[in-house]
Amino acid sequence: MDLTGIVTAILSALFMGTVGVFAKITGLGAEAITFFRLGLGAAFMLLLLLITGQGRKILIWPSWPVLLNGTMLAGFIIFYVQAMEYTTMANAIMLVYLAPLTSSIYAHFFLGERLTCASAALIALALFGFAMMMEFHVDFAGGYHLLGIGLGLLSMLCYAAFILINRVIDQNIHVFTRTFYQLLVGAIMMLPLCLWRRPELPLQIWPWLAAIGLIPGFLAILCAVSALSRLPAATFGALAYFEPIAVVFFGWSLFSESLSWVQLAGCSLIIAAGILKTWASVANQSTRPERERVPD
Repeated sequence: MDLTGIVTAILSALFMGTVGVFAKITGLGAEAITFFRLGLGAAFMLLLLLITGQGRKILIWPSWPVLLNGTMLAGFIIFYVQAMEYTTMANAIMLVYLAPLTSSIYAHFFLGERLTCASAALIALALFGFAMMMEFHVDFAGGYHLLGIGLGLLSMLCYAAFILINRVIDQNIHVFTRTFYQLLVGAIMMLPLCLWRRPELPLQIWPWLAAIGLIPGFLAILCAVSALSRLPAATFGALAYFEPIAVVFFGWSLFSESLSWVQLAGCSLIIAAGILKTWASVANQSTRPERERVPD
C-alpha cells in the first residue's frame, strides 16, 4: 500500500479547493490569481530547496515533458476560470471533472494501467455523485454558452494531460525539480496576461497573495506531482473528486452557501467511491506476486 501517494492525492485535492476562497476574498481576476498561485508557488518551492540545502536540484535539466506540463497547468487553471465567464459554473466544473475519467481511459489503453470492471464502476459512481452535487442541472442558456463549453473542454484536456504527463515523466527526475519547473513555466505563461490587465495590489492584499502561492500553489501542486509519481491515473482520478467536496464545504462554512439533500448525498457518493477505489487498489497490490510489484 502506498499510503504516501494516497494521502498526498487527498491533500492535493483539498488544497486546490481553496483557490475559490482566496479568489472571493481578494476579488482579483483569473489572470492575477493564476499568476500569483503559480509564481509564488515556485518561489516557495525554491525557498524550501535552499533552506534544506537542495538548491542544486533546480540546476538539473527537468526534461521537455516537465516544461510542457507547466503549460498544461497554466492552461487548466486559466481556461477553467474563463469558461465560467461564458457559461455556468455547473457546466464548467462538470466539464473539468471529466479529466480524471478521461485520463484513466487513456491510461487503460496506452499506459498499461488496466481498468477493471470494479474500477470503471467506481469512477462512474464518482461522476454520478458529482452530477448529484450539481443537482443534475446543466444550463445551456445564454448566447455565449458554446464558447464557455469550448473553454471548459480545453481546461479538461489540459488537466487530463497534466495527470498523464506526470505519470510518464522520467522517475529519476526528483519530484522537487518537477514541481519547481512546472510552477515556474506556468507562471511565465501567465505573466503577459497579468501585465496586460495589471491589477491593483494594495499592501493589505499581499498576505492573501502569499497564501494563494503557498496553499493552492506550492502545497497543492507538490502533493499532486508526488501522488502522480506513486499512484495509477485511475486511483489519482478517483481521489481528485475530493476537491469539489472541499469547494462545497468551504462555500457552506465560510460563505453560508446552503446544500440540498441531493448535494449532500452526492458528496457521500464521491467519498465512498474514492475510499473504495483506494481500497481496491491496495487489495490488488497486496494480492500480486512479489516479483510483479513496482517498488515505491
